[in-house]
Formats: sequence, C-alpha cells, structure tokens
Amino acid sequence: MEGGWDTGDQDLRILLGLLRTNFSPKGVIKWYTPLIKLYQQFNHITRSYRNIAHHYDTEETIFRMFLDKEMYYSCAYFRDQNDSIEQAQLNKARHIASKLLLKPGMTVFDIGCGWGSLAFHLASHHDVHVTGITLSKEQLRVATDEAQARGLSDKTTFLLSDYREHQGKYDRIVSVGMLEHVSVAALPVYFSRVNDMLDDKGAALIHTIGNKTVPLETNPRINRYMFPGGRILNLSETAIGIEKSRLMLTDVEIWRMHYAWTLRALLERFEAHKDEIVGLKDESFYRMWEFYLAVCDMSFEFANLVVYQCQLAKQHGVVPITRDYLYQEHAE
Repeated sequence: MEGGWDTGDQDLRILLGLLRTNFSPKGVIKWYTPLIKLYQQFNHITRSYRNIAHHYDTEETIFRMFLDKEMYYSCAYFRDQNDSIEQAQLNKARHIASKLLLKPGMTVFDIGCGWGSLAFHLASHHDVHVTGITLSKEQLRVATDEAQARGLSDKTTFLLSDYREHQGKYDRIVSVGMLEHVSVAALPVYFSRVNDMLDDKGAALIHTIGNKTVPLETNPRINRYMFPGGRILNLSETAIGIEKSRLMLTDVEIWRMHYAWTLRALLERFEAHKDEIVGLKDESFYRMWEFYLAVCDMSFEFANLVVYQCQLAKQHGVVPITRDYLYQEHAE
C-alpha cells in the first residue's frame, strides 16, 4: 500500500498464489486471543452501521468501474468457466430465484440488498414485491434511484435498516453476501429473526462465503482495511445457528472455484481503470483494493474458502424433495 514494492509488469496473483501454496500459517493462541475475538465480533447495531459504511459507502463510481453492469457484488455462478461476468451473475440470480420457488404476487425480503441488483431481477422477472434493507447510505441512494429509473418503484422498497430493527412478514427471504457481517454469537439471533419474519409456508435462501475447514478468526488485514467486524463462517457454525431456530435446513449447496473466477474478472476490470481510480482516490487506495481482490482470488483457488447456499423452510411440502426442479429449464 505504501508503494515500497510491486510486481512490475508481472501478475500480482501469480506471486500471491505461489506464496499461498507454500505457506500455511498456524494461529498462535495467546492469553489475549479470546479478547481480540470478542472485540472483533462485537457487532452492536450502531457498530454494524459503521462497519458497513467503511466499505460500501465508497463512491458508487468506483464500484461501477469493476462490477458487472447490474452491480452484483457477490459470487457469480459459472455454468461455464468462459462465461462473462454479466452472464455468470445472471446465472446466479436465476439459480437463486429457482431455489426461492417464487410465484406472482409473493412478498420477498432481501437482507443486505446491496445496490438492488437481485431485487430488480426478482421483481421484473417473477412479478413479486421485494423489500430490501442495507446499512449503507450510498447503496440505499443508488438502489432507490435505480428503481425509479427502471419503473420498479411499485415493486421494490429499499430501507436503511438492520435486520434486528426490521419488522414484517414475508413469503420468501433471501440474503446474499450478508451473513459474513453477522458475528458467530449473533447467528442464533439472525436465524431467529429470519424465522420470525418468514411465513409458515415460506422458504429462505442464505448465500454466504464459507470456510471449509475448522473455524478461523478474521484475517487482521481484512478486518482492519476492508471488512471490520466481518467473519467467514464454517458450516458447523452456521448449522448451529439454524438449529437454534425453528427453521429446517432443506438444502446445502457448495460452490467451489466460482468466487475465484468472479474475483479474477473483477480484478481485471479494476486494473484496467487504475488511472481513473488513482485520480479519484490515491495510489494507496488503489494498491489496497488491488491486493484485496488478488489475495481473495488466491484464497478461493488454493486455500479454504468456498460459498455456501443454505435453503431453509419451516415445514415439509414447501420445497420439492429432489433437486430436479432446479434444472428442468436446462433439460434436453
């Protein structure tokens, strides 16, 4: 970040990939380790607003330079590795919609709606009403303006709200890339709120980055510079949170390599706009984000990161007993 070294004309990802495959740090537990964990994971509502603003209230212009045209800021779904990022993000939206088993007129609650990308897809393609919440004022502004521009203001509602503050009842609940901002201790609260807001015949889909090994604490650099208060959960931690609610886990899907390919596409676009980004911010900001995108790409390819999609319901009969329904449109 300080400009002391760089890789010249070579690819930063290659260096980080080499380091990542040859270096496996083992955590050292000291007497104060539990206190650090407690501090990092303390996500009171007020602090949650501040943590989200740290990352997502960066200028919209910069995000538009490297995200796809719909502004999805989460793992895309590559049916083919050669899919464009636009196609892969559309694949993801369609896949999620299939798992939600939507019907016209349903109400959908989007926890952590970002810039409204998924809400717009669901509202325009499935004739549902989507209520999305975010803790980012910048995301709220963009989503609200975009809804008006697309003529979807009557089918979408966007609010500045924490999931612990919001009240309502919905046919479907979806959350993409938000669970990483919920502390381990708060998982039972989170899933209890999902349960409370979900209709008895409802279904939910939680999409989150996950750690496929034993629970690990947040990387200090990521916690300091990119996502303060964030935590990559493993499946056992998530499952315990679900088990403490009335929700039934109906399906778990694990995406491997999809986020590595997503981040690779985003990094290429980010680097292509280097001069513009440095002009808007500075060299240090550019290097911070370049390293973040590159090291996360390598972590999904060579380390322990995957993506989990957890489908939830309150009772049998809401979700089909096989996965055939997900692929009917692609059958010969």
